[in-house]
Amino acid sequence: MKKQNYLKGSLILMLSAIAAKALGAVFRIPLTNILGGVGMSYFGCAYSLFMPVYALIVTGISSAVARMTAARAALGLYASVRRIRSTALMLFTAAGAPASVLMVLLARPYSICSAGSAEAAPAVAMIAPAVIFGCITAVERGYYEGLSNMYPTALSQVAEGIVKVAAGLFLCSYTVSHEEMVRVLFPGISDVRALAAAAGILGVTLSSAGAVVYFRILRLVSAPLPEGGDCSERRTEIASELISAALPIGAAALVTNLSALIDMWTVIGCLSQNGAYEGVFPGVGDGESARFVYGSFSGIALTVFNLVPSVTNMLGKGALTGTAAARELGDRKALRNSSVQALLAAEVIALPAAVGLGIFAPETLGMLFPRQPDEVGVCISALRLLMPGMVFLCLSYPVFSMLQGIGRAGVPLRIMLAGTAAKLAGNILLIPETGVDGAAISTSLSYALILFLALRTYFREADITLPAAPFVKVLYAGAMCGGAAWLAAGRVPGNALRLIIAGTVGGAVYAAVLRYALEMKMPRKDRGRDVTFSVRREAERYRKT
Repeated sequence: MKKQNYLKGSLILMLSAIAAKALGAVFRIPLTNILGGVGMSYFGCAYSLFMPVYALIVTGISSAVARMTAARAALGLYASVRRIRSTALMLFTAAGAPASVLMVLLARPYSICSAGSAEAAPAVAMIAPAVIFGCITAVERGYYEGLSNMYPTALSQVAEGIVKVAAGLFLCSYTVSHEEMVRVLFPGISDVRALAAAAGILGVTLSSAGAVVYFRILRLVSAPLPEGGDCSERRTEIASELISAALPIGAAALVTNLSALIDMWTVIGCLSQNGAYEGVFPGVGDGESARFVYGSFSGIALTVFNLVPSVTNMLGKGALTGTAAARELGDRKALRNSSVQALLAAEVIALPAAVGLGIFAPETLGMLFPRQPDEVGVCISALRLLMPGMVFLCLSYPVFSMLQGIGRAGVPLRIMLAGTAAKLAGNILLIPETGVDGAAISTSLSYALILFLALRTYFREADITLPAAPFVKVLYAGAMCGGAAWLAAGRVPGNALRLIIAGTVGGAVYAAVLRYALEMKMPRKDRGRDVTFSVRREAERYRKT
């Protein structure tokens, strides 16, 4: 088994997440340029149903399997580890199959209810099989993460991204370039953009199937677990523990993804009701402006917004294993070290990204979406207003994972319910007054509330405290980074050149200030010491005592 400590495991997952998100950007950005605002509204409609279903069924699986695997592996109970894996595969495959079928059956009525027409139904149907593939992949990822081996998760994410880009863009562009043939095959769909969106989203399903194939191959070639410990746990007991651990996480993720549904219903509903943006965008017909604005917001602003949180989410995966093992062994020092590392790493990554995207939002969006100037114009202000929320979300992911690691998996659900309620109230109050910017403001406010409640609960349940000074120093370094980037690129012509100069200067200043600030008050004897938490090392110490 290839085990990694927290920092190495998190680094592996972050690098894979960066590669996966880069591939995701290669997929979503050309896709947005092909489909436009209205076409992306069909794409977003399918995702708005898929993501809550996927969140409820799939999201908690890897965390539940990883936590149970880490706890048994730390004590050398490898027979139990094998039974956890096989039970989880049977249980969650049985849960994913009816969910996929239900999505297919609901495709047309859901499209009519949410988008006002059946044009989005093909896209909903095309993404439905990804649920069952996601269940299988999540079990396998959780199994290896619980053994502190992050390579399979990392490689499967990259493989998934490659398949999605290759298949999704090819199918979407083929549909657009063969419009007459497609209309003959699907006479019930009047807008070819709806079929192009369905073809593009089919790439997502094929990518999840590719991840399943990867794990099948890995299982054939990987070395078996060592023998150790008799398994006295029955499958019914394991299944009950898996469900009790996964369901609260999935419910919390479901509540998180309800924000996409809230945005779709409130943005389209509020803007349609007051007639905002009608006649503003050339080429957008009467009654399509609200869908155009929502498609632009979800396809551009939220796509860029989600890039960084998906990377820092990997920190949570790395923290969960260490936190679970530290709790199992009763090591408060290791628990505190793991918490500091996860939160500080998330802030170090999120803060400069938020500052840079906020200052250079027009240049970033203009370079990424050069063929969609109207859509970009809708999103510049909204993206800037989303940046505080991005930082709060990046910090929330590790806290939620650590709550799961200490056995408080149900707490994130209550916290997310409060945040979702704040999001809904904010949208209803702000969108009629400020347009789509109101959705961005309410998103940032809801994530601020979520982070506050999550931190307060974690500190109380874990009975630990963390120093504030390192986090304040990162905040100062981020401010210096933004100021240096703005001064360096102030009058430079061209979006690409401005971003290159800003990134180079701002990154150099950030790294220098951050290094000095974090080392400023560190005792010399601690510099260079490995303070990372190793599950394997702590388990060996536990056995000796």
